Amino acid sequence: MSSYDIAAPSFDHHRALPDGVAPAIRAAVFASIGDVRQPRLLDLGAGTGRIGWPFVAAGDDYVGVDLSLGMLRAFVARAECGDLSARLAQADGQRLPFSDGTFDAVLLIQVFGGMRRWRTVVTEAQRVLRRTGTLVTGRTVAPADGIDAQMKQHLADLLDTMGVGRNQRNVHDEVRHWLGTAARRVTSVIAASWNTQRTPNGFLVRHRTGAQFAALPEPVKDEAMRRLELWAAETFGSLDAVFSELHVFELHSFKFAEEAGY
Repeated sequence: MSSYDIAAPSFDHHRALPDGVAPAIRAAVFASIGDVRQPRLLDLGAGTGRIGWPFVAAGDDYVGVDLSLGMLRAFVARAECGDLSARLAQADGQRLPFSDGTFDAVLLIQVFGGMRRWRTVVTEAQRVLRRTGTLVTGRTVAPADGIDAQMKQHLADLLDTMGVGRNQRNVHDEVRHWLGTAARRVTSVIAASWNTQRTPNGFLVRHRTGAQFAALPEPVKDEAMRRLELWAAETFGSLDAVFSELHVFELHSFKFAEEAGY
């Protein structure tokens, strides 16, 4: 069972995007692809469909792939609620079940985190991408000094002191640099931005259901949350203290061969 299978039932409840953000991401993706009639899209790491759903709803030539069957089942349920069907496949991003040059665009959105074998995944994404296709990466960016960032860092420190430190390094910037050195064209845009209200207690509830954290033994999770709660109450004055933060969703698109007309 994938650690994301554990997180799947509550994933959307705690990590939903504000209304309008996912459609804005879809619009930015199509703008990055350029003048391609009915492009074939592969969403690698499609999860529950919080990013891919607008593509399905619009009737796009969209295929979603994820290793977690639990996440894909949540995607199917979302589509069925809209009386639609989504083309989805359970597959490992390191061994995609598609022929070379199948897609006009491959989306790698919110997938890297602490991924260790990201070069293999990116190489596979490039393999199934058509020569003039577009590879798109994206992620939500929160303030570096925001409430979530502070609590995430302190939790990582706590886990280290407990002897169960995990690889928390987000490799997104490494991926972006690696792709940028190989690409002929790189485009970066802010697809959406929004203000959100964060509290220490919200982080505690949300992070307990995170895929990597949820895979830890129960006694470890309980003790880590207990220590984090004590630290947060002392640091922020209250677990219900409200902090307003600006979040943005950034997209980076990479083209490896020039299209006619450029």
